[in-house]
Amino acid sequence: MTKLRNIYHYISIYTSPPFPSHPQTITQNMAFTKISLVLLLCLLGLYSETVKSQNCGCAPNLCCSQFGYCGTDDAYCGAGCRSGPCRGSGTPTGGSVGSIVTQGFFNNIINQAGNGCAGKRFYTRDSFVNAANTFPNFANSVTRREIATMFAHFTHETGHFCYIEEINGASRNYCQSSNTQYPCAPGKGYFGRGPIQLSWNYNYGACGQSLGLDLLRQPELVGSNPTVAFRTGLWFWMNSVRPVLNQGFGATIRAINGMECNGGNSGAVNARIGYYRDYCGQLGVDPGPNLSC
Repeated sequence: MTKLRNIYHYISIYTSPPFPSHPQTITQNMAFTKISLVLLLCLLGLYSETVKSQNCGCAPNLCCSQFGYCGTDDAYCGAGCRSGPCRGSGTPTGGSVGSIVTQGFFNNIINQAGNGCAGKRFYTRDSFVNAANTFPNFANSVTRREIATMFAHFTHETGHFCYIEEINGASRNYCQSSNTQYPCAPGKGYFGRGPIQLSWNYNYGACGQSLGLDLLRQPELVGSNPTVAFRTGLWFWMNSVRPVLNQGFGATIRAINGMECNGGNSGAVNARIGYYRDYCGQLGVDPGPNLSC
């Protein structure tokens, strides 16, 4: 606002006529005043657009930089680009989640599941995109490498989207009775469900609270609604996995199932890495360093 006051002062100095001494001069003074007001309104509009651009209200063909400005060169579309036609190292890496997770990319994964798989009639590309769009911080900033990471884990956890629920999960106890914040509901099971295999009452409780769903009393929602299933996966991703993305793929394995690391299950680790390399290749991005854990 200080800048606006200075601008208005400048306009006043250079558009105000001499002190009026007769009617003709008064008329001229009024005309100058109108011109001043028009110029000020134009500057206010420019100021408003600048503020908007700083908050990333960019046009579809512009990138929003890591500092919140709109533009088209590498300073805007390169490293740290938040949204728009982002790119990095000469390779497109950003953009809307729907433009990265195409139907073809999704089909290449789920088509490897057997025809008898329940998940093949449950998970869809559209349900993922719809779920992702309920997490604007994810949908507006996701990169191709992050999608490769995410879907590598989805693939491993669900067997190429074959499984909706953990195998023999209902026979296992995932109730931490000492957790009084999210107490287990009688007769409910908190075994793995969905693309990330959400487990334990404290995760169902915290996730449901965040999504506005009562997953403590209705954990089966995760296994009966594909959009809810993907939303639970995205909730876990945003809270536990995305914070370690910059440490490499190995750190994301540890965040999802640390028991596999340090020789705990090298076969599972290698399978995840294999999927990740495959999807990076499909999406045209470098896998980066630190792949194992």
